[in-house]
Amino acid sequence: MQVLITGGAGFIGSHLAEKLLAQSHVVTVIDDLSTGSMDNISHLMGSPGFRFVRESVRNEMMMTALVERTDMIYHLAAAVGVQLIVDRPVHTIETNIHGSEVVLSLANKFRTPVLIASTSEVYGKSDAVPFREDADVVYGCTAYSRWSYAASKAIDEFLALAYYQETQLPVVICRFFNTVGPRQTGAYGMVVPRFVQAALRNEPIRVFGTGEQSRCFACVFDVVDAVTKLMVTPGAAGGVYNIGSTESVTIRGLAEKIIEMTGSRSAIEVISYEQAYGRNFDDMMRRVPDLGRIEGAIGYRPRHNLTDTLKLVIEHERAAMARR
Repeated sequence: MQVLITGGAGFIGSHLAEKLLAQSHVVTVIDDLSTGSMDNISHLMGSPGFRFVRESVRNEMMMTALVERTDMIYHLAAAVGVQLIVDRPVHTIETNIHGSEVVLSLANKFRTPVLIASTSEVYGKSDAVPFREDADVVYGCTAYSRWSYAASKAIDEFLALAYYQETQLPVVICRFFNTVGPRQTGAYGMVVPRFVQAALRNEPIRVFGTGEQSRCFACVFDVVDAVTKLMVTPGAAGGVYNIGSTESVTIRGLAEKIIEMTGSRSAIEVISYEQAYGRNFDDMMRRVPDLGRIEGAIGYRPRHNLTDTLKLVIEHERAAMARR
């Protein structure tokens, strides 16, 4: 089967490409490398059945040529990372919304099944924990640019579901909850690689806010396994699915756990969001997914707990540091 992955040089996309190649699919990755990296896919270059195209998903001419000969699309290309979203809100909105417009329009034209990668950010400031896919969403003031990401991904979902309802285009929407694992960059604010890198260098670990906000971190291998199963599951089309873990940890607790696991001498520094981002920042204290829907669809249960996942990240970062 011919598979197209947008944003495939990113952290999740590269692992997805590996899995699909192992399943004997022919995989084309398109990525403009704005946040993705050739390092993530360099080991795949030259592999039978793998092709890389350096271009933006917003290039309709290129995308038309690719989608025309594709049997399935995984649309992962997006502007991601809190730091990037805060610093470049225009880029965030245009990349997320226009990119999905191009992908969905062409998928509809060629009747190609498509998976849309969405995010737990869509739930916004809701405190109805655990978050159910059919629950209301609550956003903060438009003066806070961080909500531009949540709103842009919500528009992606609305558009995808509109295509499903109006034209029966096979669309699956996945809301990722803090996916982590080897190859994730800390350059755009992702907390786990940032903490692990600091711990391995015995540098201070900077915790933003109070540190009492909690998150559930899912292993990339569990997430990739879930999305590939959803795409071939009868009846999944037209559905929205949370993918993640329900094992919750505070951000301070995460830093403490990483220090313990690495044997680090790092100290924890708690700083305000205004110090971290140079402006006020609207955040939420808890995010926990309800996984009942995806468990019912594909029997999904995370195979990796937080300790397992952190071990994978620590091993990856240690190896990367040794190569430098």
